[in-house]
Amino acid sequence: MRTIKLVVAYDGSGYHGFQKQKNVITVQNILEEALEKLCGEAVVTAGSGRTDAGVHALAQTLTFTTNGRIPCSNMVRALGSLLPPDIVAISAEEMEEGFHARFSAKWKRYQYRILINPYNNPLDVKYAWQMREKLDVKKMNEAASILLGTHDFSAFRSSGSVDSPPIKTIYEAVWTENKGELIFDIAGDGFLYHMVRNLVWSLVQIGLGKRTPADFEAELNSQRCDFESSPAPAQGLYLTKVYYKTYPEE
Repeated sequence: MRTIKLVVAYDGSGYHGFQKQKNVITVQNILEEALEKLCGEAVVTAGSGRTDAGVHALAQTLTFTTNGRIPCSNMVRALGSLLPPDIVAISAEEMEEGFHARFSAKWKRYQYRILINPYNNPLDVKYAWQMREKLDVKKMNEAASILLGTHDFSAFRSSGSVDSPPIKTIYEAVWTENKGELIFDIAGDGFLYHMVRNLVWSLVQIGLGKRTPADFEAELNSQRCDFESSPAPAQGLYLTKVYYKTYPEE
């Protein structure tokens, strides 16, 4: 039995998230159907984590075991003919027994994209949070720096999440701006349900002048059970990479 590590990218716009579900189309459902055809047997995949409906991935990692003999060097090309154009296999690699996409992961990197425009760009409706108001990026970065280190992120977990440990370590959290496009890069050893989108929503309130970095720090330290507002829109969020070596090794 072989253990395969598969890295895929996908446009999450047309799917009910990554994780396999009944009666709806998800990325994992589509991948397992394609892998079953490729390997000649039923395949059960494990993802590094789930992404919600509308969230995208530039490099989501999966693992699966198979008796199929197709070489990894041919797997990516073969999947290209079996997958829809909005799901793409990037790489395939045979791993040691016991390697797991989720449990072997050391840290992850996400990116959130905001566009500041006087009108919505129809080409980016599914790929960014579009706003008309100018944001104070300096204040947003002042608040984002508070996230660095190890904290209890209970206050930024949406209700309905699985009961996972709220203590997470954030290695990087920074906003960059270029010609009306704001990118939030955040890296850490784990993230709670809706955590990145909830953080983005709160940081945007600071950028709009509705809250201060001190308010943000107080919210983080409150350790209340659930986030009290709606998260930032799903379409702006991208899982950019999953890492299997200790930070900062990539």
